[in-house]
Amino acid sequence: MKESLIIFDTTLRDGEQSPGASMTQEEKVRIAKQLERLRVDVIEAGFAAASPGDFAAVQAVAQAIKESTVCSLARANEKDIAAAGEAIAPAERKRIHTFIATSPIHMEKKLRMSPDQVLEQAVKAIGWARRYTDDVEFSAEDAGRSEIDFLCRIFEAVIDAGATTINVPDTVGYALPHQFGERIRTLIERIPNSDKVIWSVHCHNDLGLAVANSLAAVLAGARQVECTINGLGERAGNAALEEIVMAVRTRQDVFPCDTRIDTRQIVPASKLVSQITGFPVQPNKAIVGANAFAHESGIHQDGVLKHRETYEIMRAEDVGWTTNKIVLGKHSGRNAFRTRLAELGITFESEEQLNQAFARFKELADKKHEIFDEDLIALMSDEGVSGGHEVERYRLVSSCFHSETGETPKARLVIAIDGEEQTVESEGSGPVDAAFQAIEKLVQSGAELLLYSVNAITQGTDAQGEVTVRLSKEGRIVNGQGADTDIIVASVKAYLNALNKLLANRARISPQV
Repeated sequence: MKESLIIFDTTLRDGEQSPGASMTQEEKVRIAKQLERLRVDVIEAGFAAASPGDFAAVQAVAQAIKESTVCSLARANEKDIAAAGEAIAPAERKRIHTFIATSPIHMEKKLRMSPDQVLEQAVKAIGWARRYTDDVEFSAEDAGRSEIDFLCRIFEAVIDAGATTINVPDTVGYALPHQFGERIRTLIERIPNSDKVIWSVHCHNDLGLAVANSLAAVLAGARQVECTINGLGERAGNAALEEIVMAVRTRQDVFPCDTRIDTRQIVPASKLVSQITGFPVQPNKAIVGANAFAHESGIHQDGVLKHRETYEIMRAEDVGWTTNKIVLGKHSGRNAFRTRLAELGITFESEEQLNQAFARFKELADKKHEIFDEDLIALMSDEGVSGGHEVERYRLVSSCFHSETGETPKARLVIAIDGEEQTVESEGSGPVDAAFQAIEKLVQSGAELLLYSVNAITQGTDAQGEVTVRLSKEGRIVNGQGADTDIIVASVKAYLNALNKLLANRARISPQV
């Protein structure tokens, strides 16, 4: 029998620490439900003590998830751990993940604590966490640069105190695979009670080695990997879940373990996270990139046609690359519409909300010949359904654009501000620029535009365009999304969506684990 490799997904916590990747509570729940369909073992829902909004989001995920374990991160102090414990209380399976830094530079410069004080605090943290759950994970922040003797001391102590999972993070992405694997092997061999816990790793991708380091650790005895969808995360990101899972699944001749992941849900999860965060997946990204199973070379094409395995080590359909088309049109009923959206993790709080969403779906069906799941996800997110509680102060009512060779482009918008419609006009270097100038002329947000990105959601000239706008103001960075068959309209929606997000006061604490 193969041993089980636990997949610990931290897209909702560490992934959200990417600048501009903050998610609403409703978006976190939607991603969590997709992670559950993916059969992720542990979902790290957030950092409950960071803010009331983060607490509520962790609690909402804990209420929504039935099969996966729901986890909250907490610093090694009683207040953080209490917040985590209360937030995950509704979960059927719950975990608290507490951490403290253990490298000399972190202990001296950041914590200003001696090694003995750090060890004592870590042991106390395990005791506080066990008041809320028997499933307690301990992380030694910056373990990749920590002294091996001290790691042995602190890990032995927290295991004795009741920790059930020990995580060894390469917090700054400094490790090399052979060194990191040897570190994991040494810890397991030297610590007397190492057999009483699951050994875990959490690798960052600063040198592009997060997946390689994680796999080296698995070969050395780690049986949990912390990772994110699409490798999302702060700085250069984390180990990509899809790459870890498929490497282990494909190379069963090498790995003594396997995951319980339903790999057919990998691509849907990738697309959902990309759409919600506004971080597009590069075409040549392994497993989930658009070109991952494409063959341009004539030699490769010939080989694949004769025998797929000449150039493909995985089947595209095994990771979810199928044409997922919803057979709905303008004559379809609301029940079929609601059922398909529920399968995509999108639900409605009221019949009125369903009716409004269904009306928008029919409008889209009149414009597009075929409706894909990606279209539905974009449409529903764009319109703020699925029980979202985001403040919508600004809303596009109507628009008119004029662009002609030799003439200055113009935009005239009708925008509802707190329900009151106002009209504004402006010029610009192009229709999108004119539209953004018009919005700022009216709202005077003072925000800085950091990113403007356009992606086609599906194929064809009738495809919806998905626009991502990233705004920054007073140190806060948010992404706004908009979708429409008219790119300019989608751009306006995205800009207004970002402005609405800026209204939400979401002060955050961002520990780097």
